[in-house]
Amino acid sequence: MNPSSSLLSNRRQLLQSSACGFGYLALRGLLGSAQALENPLLSKASHFPARAKRMIFLFMRGGPSQVDSFDYKPELSKRHNEDLGGGRKYFQSPWKFSRHGECGLPVSELFPHIAKHADDLCVVNSMHTDIGNHPQATLQMNTGSFAFIRPSVGSWINYGLGTENQNLPGFITLMPDFSAGGPRNYGSAFLPAACAGTRIGDGSVGDGKGARSLKGVKIPYTDNAQLSSSEQRRQLDLLQAINRERLAADAGSNPPLEGLIQSYETAFRMQSEMPDLMAIEKEPQHVLDRYGIGEGKISDNFGRACLMARRFSESGVRFIQLNHGFWDHHKDLAGGMKKHADETDQPVGALLTDLKERGLLEDTLVLWGGEFGRPPILNKNKGRDHNPDGYTMWMAGGGSKGGTRYGLTDELGHKSVADKVHLYDLQATFLHLLGLDHEKLTYRYNGRDFRLTDIHGKVIRGLIA
Repeated sequence: MNPSSSLLSNRRQLLQSSACGFGYLALRGLLGSAQALENPLLSKASHFPARAKRMIFLFMRGGPSQVDSFDYKPELSKRHNEDLGGGRKYFQSPWKFSRHGECGLPVSELFPHIAKHADDLCVVNSMHTDIGNHPQATLQMNTGSFAFIRPSVGSWINYGLGTENQNLPGFITLMPDFSAGGPRNYGSAFLPAACAGTRIGDGSVGDGKGARSLKGVKIPYTDNAQLSSSEQRRQLDLLQAINRERLAADAGSNPPLEGLIQSYETAFRMQSEMPDLMAIEKEPQHVLDRYGIGEGKISDNFGRACLMARRFSESGVRFIQLNHGFWDHHKDLAGGMKKHADETDQPVGALLTDLKERGLLEDTLVLWGGEFGRPPILNKNKGRDHNPDGYTMWMAGGGSKGGTRYGLTDELGHKSVADKVHLYDLQATFLHLLGLDHEKLTYRYNGRDFRLTDIHGKVIRGLIA
């Protein structure tokens, strides 16, 4: 009997036995190799002992101004309102900076809740990247490349370490925006499809009024009101048997189908835990208040995202990305920067507090920042334009060096000039904290070994505790 006839015969057996009421047992017998298809999300050993087990990326899309947040420049005050022509002038921050913590870290008054964690923050003031346009810079931040389709940061980490909880995705992205690269920002490209991010909510700014609410949002297609769990399992086993027959007919080489098989299994298992994890209303009122969650509160939506992130990380999700935007303050810097700080500062401070109280901050790496920064110049529209040459990001927990201000921009805050950290260097460093060697975390594709940092990047030892 030829292979195709054998496959057809097996399928008839499966369909007949299912129809006769003992399909589940027959399927189990015929699917003795059900686990033979390697699960890319199985927990894996790191390259070396890790400082962090998981990571939360707080992505402030649009480019927060460093000289108005975490890069204090007193010299800028001396040159305030100096005319540069074309309606442009040097412009000091409208907000006061104060020193916080034992380390004396200068933080803008826009971020009083984050400032309370000064001794946990590893602030990198000397970041720089390759391009100053949002779509390309966002893709480089999230995938390492703006020119080619590449796996996202979260999918690389998912591929390298797997997930600690097989009932949940290894990578979750909350409120991603589709206007700058879209699904590529959380996709897996040529890595196994199961390594891609699971999207929750939609952060597209749309009408300009801000991100859509996370309140009541659900992941579609993870529940079934018509069938019980056991009935769904039997139905899925039949479907997966057919899928695996097709995979065998394709000589085991059909990446989209492999991804579909894994996605079906993950979605089935998610039904048992995901709805409960997303039901943040079950948290005590004082926890909701801490995150600024409540009807009419400006911090409600991002507060929900941050609380979900804590619950996901506590439950074994490896990489969680929270997307907030749009920090693109070409106009009305004073109004726009304050609004976005008010939406995020309390929730981020609460997340750091919560992680620390639960003993999770020690092995959870938190990263905050955007795709680039802003110049120390006010344009004719009373806003700041784009600046990829010098900007700020910070890390906390997960083995990063708290209470540190690393690197320098020039005296006005325009360009990185000392201990410069390229985006690739930052990526190499946080992979190192997760126990991954960025030069060894590779995937063979089209005859070449690819990696997140491509041929670039070095671990910055001064950022590691």
